[in-house]
Amino acid sequence: MAAFDCIIIGAGAGGLYCAFHAGRRGRRVLVLEHNAAPGAKILISGGGRCNFTNINAGDHSRYLSANPQFARSALSRHPPAQFLALIEKHKIPFYEKTLGQLFCEGARASRAILDMLLRECADAHVEVRTGVGIASVSHNGRFQVETDRGGFDAETLVLASGGLSIPKLGATPFAYRIAHQFGVNLIARRPGLVPLKFSDADLAWMGPLSGISADVAATAGGVSFREAALFTHRGLSGPAILQASSYLEPGDPLKLDWAPSANLDLLVERKRARPKALVKSGLAEIVPARLAAILADDLAFAALGDVKDAQLIALVAALKAFVVNPIGDEGYAKAEVTVGGVDCNALSQQSLEARTQSGLFFIGEAVDVTGWLGGYNFQWAWSSGWAAGQAA
Repeated sequence: MAAFDCIIIGAGAGGLYCAFHAGRRGRRVLVLEHNAAPGAKILISGGGRCNFTNINAGDHSRYLSANPQFARSALSRHPPAQFLALIEKHKIPFYEKTLGQLFCEGARASRAILDMLLRECADAHVEVRTGVGIASVSHNGRFQVETDRGGFDAETLVLASGGLSIPKLGATPFAYRIAHQFGVNLIARRPGLVPLKFSDADLAWMGPLSGISADVAATAGGVSFREAALFTHRGLSGPAILQASSYLEPGDPLKLDWAPSANLDLLVERKRARPKALVKSGLAEIVPARLAAILADDLAFAALGDVKDAQLIALVAALKAFVVNPIGDEGYAKAEVTVGGVDCNALSQQSLEARTQSGLFFIGEAVDVTGWLGGYNFQWAWSSGWAAGQAA
């Protein structure tokens, strides 16, 4: 049985990052990946441009967890600036998009990030093996990992195999099975950053709007996100909806402000200026015309001058507190992340080592830490991978 100091299961963002940081400490590190190639999620991130972090991603309040303070330690000790230093070391061009999102430039943007991680692993003498199916994990003083390519053992074991999102890229519940095996508590899992589905009654008005996007403030779980919402043939998607979905418990309503920039007297002001204009025309200045016609309902084709001020104010107020009731979401196949996972209270906040088993670590998406859309989850992979890499 081949011996190493540390075995890492999962050659994604967190696993590779953890690997070379452990390797830099002189540890003999083996990374095992069941996919045929490493970094599958890295390569599809940001439409191939890899939204590798966010300048605000060091803020632990932008992460959802049953233990909201848990992510603070790793994020503060290894913030976005640390990862940016590595990007600059490898001379990878990048740019800032909206809301602090950082993307790579160039035709092979995502590949550049993966190549950087693999190069760092090679420099740290990390061995990366792909296409390896794992049969079992056990512990008898050291961790034994039996695979279809033989057995391996190590002093420490890091689970970086991700969550349940995007199964077509090889997502499995492997990390959760190992957590259960070693008595590590789990928080209930559900899809996060995922499009929402609606009833036939709602789709009757949403369906004709498929493909239209609008600036909204979407609120769920007491948290609001001001971004775009996109109508689909199954319901709602777009950044604002994906963000809110992570905070939306099954059965909860979703509040939408269709006019986040508007004052309540918006239509009254339009009435003073253009009394003969239609109500839907007044609304079309702040929302897409087809959406304005539907949201205004019976008043859509009335002239502003024929509608009482109180009615116009009430209409805008209703649009700013519009409530919809999702019947579900599009599941892990469309979810960008998994909400829930390995209980943070079962791990060391400093190193992410399991309290029930010395030498066992969990990092990245497997842990109950879910970041906002826009580079936050990559930063959690880097920060948690770095923290474990200092100890594993």
